[in-house]
Amino acid sequence: MEKVPMTSRGFEALREELRRRQQEERPRIIAAISEARAHGDLSENAEYHAAKEAQSLNEGRISELEDLTARAEVIDLSKMSGDRIKFGATVKLVDEDTDEERRYQIVGDQEADVKEGKISISSPIARALIGKAEGDTVEVSAPGGARSYEILEVSWQ
Repeated sequence: MEKVPMTSRGFEALREELRRRQQEERPRIIAAISEARAHGDLSENAEYHAAKEAQSLNEGRISELEDLTARAEVIDLSKMSGDRIKFGATVKLVDEDTDEERRYQIVGDQEADVKEGKISISSPIARALIGKAEGDTVEVSAPGGARSYEILEVSWQ
């Protein structure tokens, strides 16, 4: 069973979503199915079919969340340090073509959100950054083309 790296914040978010889906969504969907079933003929009952589809999607996500939380390898960022980039590091970069500065934290696949500055450990930029240090330059082959970044700062939050 392959472990899934994630921060404690990401793990807690998954556990909260699992709790919400099991304790809030599941009963709500069951009630909707019961109400739709009371309307009679199920073969042409759109509410019933919509509720069954919602139930299927919810149960699928619950299974996925149970699997992820069981395989989670929670990495305590407060114990991380060093000058080399690895999982959990927050990296300040400058795009050498545009002089635009960016700050990214390298996190697990499930908690990645570029708008929040969190990139997946499996993303092209994170893979290029792993093992590098302040002052290094990295070439990133991304879908939009090759980019060159200089690492300005590595920190641990």
